[in-house]
Amino acid sequence: MMQSRTHTCGELRLCDAGKQVTIVGWLENVREVGSNFAFAILRDYYGVTQVVIENEEMMAAIKPVNKESTLSVTGIVRERESKNAKIPTGEIEVVPEKIEVLGKCVHNQLPFEINKSKDADENTRLKYRFLDLRNPAVKSNIVLRCQVVAELRRLMTEKGFLEITTPILTASSPEGARDYLVPARNHPGKFYALPQAPQQFKQLLMTAGFDKYFQIAPCFRDEDARADRTPGEFYQLDMEMAFASQDDVLATLEDVLVPVFEKYGKYKRVAQAPFRHIPFNEAMERYGSDKPDLRIDLEIQDISAEVQGCGFGPFEGATVKAVVVHDFTQARKWIDKLLADVEVQTGSKACWVKVDENGNLTGGVSKFLTECQGALTEKLGLKPGSFVCMAAGKKSAAQKTAGVIRTLLGKRVPGHFDEEQYALCWIVDFPMYEIGEESGQLEFCHNPFSMPQGGLKALEEAEGDVDKLLAINANQYDLVCNGYESASGAVRNHDPEIMVKAFQMVGLGEEDVKAKFPAMYNAFTYGAPPHAGAAPGVDRLIMLLTGEESIREVITFPMNKNAQDLMMGAPTAVDKSQLDTVHIALLEE
Repeated sequence: MMQSRTHTCGELRLCDAGKQVTIVGWLENVREVGSNFAFAILRDYYGVTQVVIENEEMMAAIKPVNKESTLSVTGIVRERESKNAKIPTGEIEVVPEKIEVLGKCVHNQLPFEINKSKDADENTRLKYRFLDLRNPAVKSNIVLRCQVVAELRRLMTEKGFLEITTPILTASSPEGARDYLVPARNHPGKFYALPQAPQQFKQLLMTAGFDKYFQIAPCFRDEDARADRTPGEFYQLDMEMAFASQDDVLATLEDVLVPVFEKYGKYKRVAQAPFRHIPFNEAMERYGSDKPDLRIDLEIQDISAEVQGCGFGPFEGATVKAVVVHDFTQARKWIDKLLADVEVQTGSKACWVKVDENGNLTGGVSKFLTECQGALTEKLGLKPGSFVCMAAGKKSAAQKTAGVIRTLLGKRVPGHFDEEQYALCWIVDFPMYEIGEESGQLEFCHNPFSMPQGGLKALEEAEGDVDKLLAINANQYDLVCNGYESASGAVRNHDPEIMVKAFQMVGLGEEDVKAKFPAMYNAFTYGAPPHAGAAPGVDRLIMLLTGEESIREVITFPMNKNAQDLMMGAPTAVDKSQLDTVHIALLEE
């Protein structure tokens, strides 16, 4: 027991009645019920204990103390007359003989009520995060995070993985996001980069002869925030295996993650290994997303052939996708809200029809589809009460819009969303290349270090033919849980000849590869083992386990949506002398 206390505020029970004890903690509340009578609640990390003030001396000691001051209370434990079954210490109370203020809260008014801090404005919560974390409901997420990280370490170590830390200051490399740059004081005009992931280092460890590696790795990416992604930094369970196949990695992660979901998850039903494997193209066709939420039982169907020539302009020459809900009873206002939300999320318009009680198409674009009704009925299994929501456009756009329709319908129409479970699957066979939305040029679709399926031969046969290059799949895989990408990994490209050829396809020659990835290229020329790995996101994993909707709820000191640390005041301006030291001058605005 710590010297300053004999018991914690969550420890005392009826069997302790009559004992003299010392407890310490924060003054959560004081309720005065007479001139010399009051009830005080003392809270620490472990729980709360009621303290009963019954005399003038103790009232004089407690009365001037502001809430959230830290106190030491020494007194006698006794049985409560009015018990509180909602708390573990609800059968006892402490009658104080001595009250000492250990740390004074000088503020009469708190920025929010501690136990209701989650109802406060988010920026206020983040500015006073040290107060927000005093809320047991907020603190519990961080405690769970610690427990899960410890469990991950234990499970990985038991499987023979070594925990090895990799550098934080490293070289900039093209890995899909913007780097955070650090000026090098001793090398004017040059910069370190904070690692977007330990990707190259873990592959170099495999080349160095370490068989199984992992770490709870900090990663740094200058990305915009989302509900499931924090700006700036995040943590992942980074792992790699030498002489390993895709199946080896997937089986290892299934063995590690299923017990974690079962032990710590909010939902008690967890998909069992082996998880379902869904090829990327199939996922886009059936679910309109490479992150499908399999708790929804709706699927997308292609009706392009059935509606061609119907006279509705957006359908002509387009890919048309449909999502059907039977026994649909929602009103027109509900439908209009659905369509508006689809457009907000995708930038594309959706359209709809219903089947009335007589079996006729009605509403929406029904007047264009009368002659198509037979074909649509056969393809979609339409019947009275069916509702069809449709998206049209280029294939990828129609798929993605239909994916949003599927999700919104599935979660809003009763009976199609089985929320109380963890539905996990692997998305496999990702395309090696894609056409960049901004550049319009051929780019790597995911990880540039993935091994192309078919190896060197596939690249050589497709060289110069964009369509053939786009048809090459990579040995790349993502773990998806409840609509969130939870891990990403690949069988790595460990052959320098294949590596150079893969980069040539996106306009980078051998000298470019040597310049951008000197250590990896050089290491691979000394005999690299085939290797594969993955990296589940720790922050997102905790978010899923707790059922929180925002990832910031499971990070101890998160930034806000604008990548600002409101508590510490970062980012901040620095003195000119500091800039001069690292050879940086700011441009005049």
